[in-house]
Amino acid sequence: MTSSKTSLPTSPAGLLHGIVVKSTGSWYAVRGLGTGELYRCRLRGKFKIKGLKASNPLAVGDLVDFTVEAQGEGAAVISHIAPRRNYIVRRSVHKTGHVHIVAANLDQALLVVTLVSPATSFGFIDRFLVTAEAYHIPVTLLFNKTDLYDADGFEYQAEIAGMYASLGYPSRTCAATTGEGVAEIDQLLDGKVSLLAGHSGVGKSTLINALVPDLDLKTAEISEFSDKGVHTTTFAEMLEVRPGTFIIDTPGIKELGLVEIPPTELAGYFPEFRALLGQCRYHNCQHTHEPGCAVREAVDQGRIALPRYDSYLSMLAGEDNRH
Repeated sequence: MTSSKTSLPTSPAGLLHGIVVKSTGSWYAVRGLGTGELYRCRLRGKFKIKGLKASNPLAVGDLVDFTVEAQGEGAAVISHIAPRRNYIVRRSVHKTGHVHIVAANLDQALLVVTLVSPATSFGFIDRFLVTAEAYHIPVTLLFNKTDLYDADGFEYQAEIAGMYASLGYPSRTCAATTGEGVAEIDQLLDGKVSLLAGHSGVGKSTLINALVPDLDLKTAEISEFSDKGVHTTTFAEMLEVRPGTFIIDTPGIKELGLVEIPPTELAGYFPEFRALLGQCRYHNCQHTHEPGCAVREAVDQGRIALPRYDSYLSMLAGEDNRH
């Protein structure tokens, strides 16, 4: 953990610092900084996030101040949330026009994708990348299930990886079921807080199990404090790989939060579009039909990949890119 990370100010005696490792709605599992001890916390009063319509005031990865209550072992009250360095969101399933904060204070995001069984769509990959761009979160693509590739599969994967690498998105390959490439991914995680995302079926859970061998013990430890027999939906959970190295698991990301990105700004989150900023004939060009559009010209000339342009048009139209 480096000095550039978000930190809490020095607090009065009795006030503790911690990081949220699991959210269950009204209760939060918080790990004390420096001690590693878990506390079952609730929020004091109502917290509103300035300028953000969010369905949840607190997210996994948030740094908080809290005090332990006299009654109830491990129970505590959160009184302050530190400013976030960044966060990533998806659309709220409960409140129209709101977002749900998936996780906060991330060093990087790792998106697990598969080209076979099942195939992750360009639409989903690009939507995730745009969301991460909006919140200044570096992304690495993890191509899983390489053990299922034939010769053509490896060739196609190299082509796709090359396309994203040219845009500044590196990738790794792995086969979580056989352990191939897992050690390299583990090195990528070292000393960082990493968000791990991906559709169901891409092998994310298998990969996490390979990276965190005693996963059942770690999740049971957190659940003991946060669940307490209450029926909840878990949106994210922080797992300690080793001291100073954490994975935030994100089950169920289907719709990512482009609700905060106006259509006029969307192109700015595509690096290859951004590189042509100011070269279109019209300053307010949306790169769809306007004459003298530098982006469309680049697509026609093969300098911008057609799947990326298609993803842009889909997002601009507000279409659902879940698959």
